[in-house]
Amino acid sequence: MAATPKPAEQRAITDRLMDLSGGSYTPEQRRKYYISGPQWAGAYEGQALFHAPTREPIGFEEVIRHLGELGIRCWSTHDSDVIDTDDLLTDRQWETVARINAALEKNGVQCSMVTCETFFHPVFAASAAAEAPEVRDYAARRLENTVDIGHELGASFAVYWPGTLGYMVQGAIDETQTLRWFADGLNAACRRDLQVAAEKGRPALKHCLEAKPFEPQAQIILPTSDAMLAFISSGLLEHPEMVGLNPEYLHELMWGGATRAVIARALLCKKLFHFDINDGYPLKHDVDLGIGVVNPLDWLNVLVLLRSHGYEGPFNLDFKPPRTTSNYGVWKVSFPTAVDRFITLWNIAGEVMEDPVMQEATAALAAGGGGSGNVDDIVRANRELLTLHELVAHRLFQLLVGQHRGRVFGS
Repeated sequence: MAATPKPAEQRAITDRLMDLSGGSYTPEQRRKYYISGPQWAGAYEGQALFHAPTREPIGFEEVIRHLGELGIRCWSTHDSDVIDTDDLLTDRQWETVARINAALEKNGVQCSMVTCETFFHPVFAASAAAEAPEVRDYAARRLENTVDIGHELGASFAVYWPGTLGYMVQGAIDETQTLRWFADGLNAACRRDLQVAAEKGRPALKHCLEAKPFEPQAQIILPTSDAMLAFISSGLLEHPEMVGLNPEYLHELMWGGATRAVIARALLCKKLFHFDINDGYPLKHDVDLGIGVVNPLDWLNVLVLLRSHGYEGPFNLDFKPPRTTSNYGVWKVSFPTAVDRFITLWNIAGEVMEDPVMQEATAALAAGGGGSGNVDDIVRANRELLTLHELVAHRLFQLLVGQHRGRVFGS
């Protein structure tokens, strides 16, 4: 009976097959892109509802070190990812913040974004906008404190996922009042931000709302990015100009929406501040796979839209390495391949924008058939042009798989 390969021998298989796969970018090439690696993604142990952990825990020093080695230039975190909840709002938190800053400097990584955990701790069982005023007061202090931490770490963005802003049973809450209380917390964060930014001589943070249609509550009050755009313009916010969106690719698919259409609406409103990138399946739960492993063609379309509108914000790797991946594999396979698929798709999107077939087809559609007069004449003038829609879709596929470069297969 053959002996079981030792861990080092098993890793050697992964190393050899990764080398054979090719197509990797160097750390220097990866640093050219505004990509951030979240603490929660790197430290994710494989646990979930009905699932126990499958990986060993790791701390922020190790996550930041790996990001630096891979060439992922930014890091992001929830407050309680790196600071014990009992240490938050005390002097002890600044000892941890100092250690984080030291790790960032040592590894050539920047903190791009901070976010406040308002969904995990039992104090937020009824959300950060609960009926009890003491809960809302605590939530406001946590939000203000996250702003303080963000400025101390040199962040530019603060993201808020109101995952428990909803209910399990109907009639339990007054939704309109809950929205007002939620706005109170954001207003406290923005006021504190303006104060700290002035004291430190830094720009204010960009405050970003992240929507999710379901999980963990049965009903979510702000389930989509469109709902959040309406909330921002509702008049409840003291500084609506400071608040925008952080759409997550998969969150928009979860309710059957089109991520590209959501991004287009955010772009029109000038509210696309930040973008969480991952992959998954429509009308399913939040599996948070790495970009491009499920919907590469859809992702190409999303990146064409972002490139054509000059988006310059962060791309945050909000994904979960699969439970089947080892601690070693997280950094050998999960993170580098997620980044490299993004870079490849981003550059293919550039090819799409410059492709003469795409340019001529879209220009012809935009020019129209020249019909005038009655409606039947307009229909006849455009009937053949509209076939170009399907041609454009085929051309996108060719550009994705390299068929435009002559890559074909024999029968």
